[in-house]
Amino acid sequence: MPPFERYALYYLCPPGPLADFGASWLGWDVAKGVSVPHPEVAGLPRPVEDITATPRKYGFHGTIKPPFRLAEDRSFAALEAEATALCARLAPVTLEGLALTPLGHFLALTPAGDAADLACLAAACVEGLDDFRRPAGEAELARRRSRGLSPRQEANLTRWGYPYVMDDFRFHMTLSGRLSAEDLAATAAALDPVVTPLLSAPYEITEMALVGADAEDRFHLVKRLPLKG
Repeated sequence: MPPFERYALYYLCPPGPLADFGASWLGWDVAKGVSVPHPEVAGLPRPVEDITATPRKYGFHGTIKPPFRLAEDRSFAALEAEATALCARLAPVTLEGLALTPLGHFLALTPAGDAADLACLAAACVEGLDDFRRPAGEAELARRRSRGLSPRQEANLTRWGYPYVMDDFRFHMTLSGRLSAEDLAATAAALDPVVTPLLSAPYEITEMALVGADAEDRFHLVKRLPLKG
């Protein structure tokens, strides 16, 4: 396996209609590591390739442990082994469901109802693999801070290398880049009849995924990690 530039823990949908839709909608299948033709969706305000340009390289996913560069004294083999063991100790999570939701200026799938168990799972993954994370460089820190951070987010950035973890974690599966209010509403209206029938309730999360980013920063599935706790 070639070395990757960055690693992360994602939630990836299991193979099936929702995973297939997400891959084609974004145009990148993270599980297979290939580009995928976009679907035909009526009523969109802009071409799919424009709406999905920003999130495409990440694939259809929910971030659990944000992307990080491997520490110089750590190996990929050790990361894979620790991530596998960590997930084996953690319990699966049941959500009431997923819902198509506008988040600020972009569109995503988010948990319906209480997501506290999922937040605890994410926190355990962020902390449990932190020894493998190379500290963020000054340029990356400055880029994160340029967006404006709360004191708690600044503390997260300093401690964990990313602002939106721990109490600031909000699970979401991104479906668009930044859109105007008008385009966001139109995209949501066009996607709702396509996506909503694919969403099961309750929604079971039974595994994580170790992923890696190639030299072009496109993410690939490395290994699915069952939650067995």
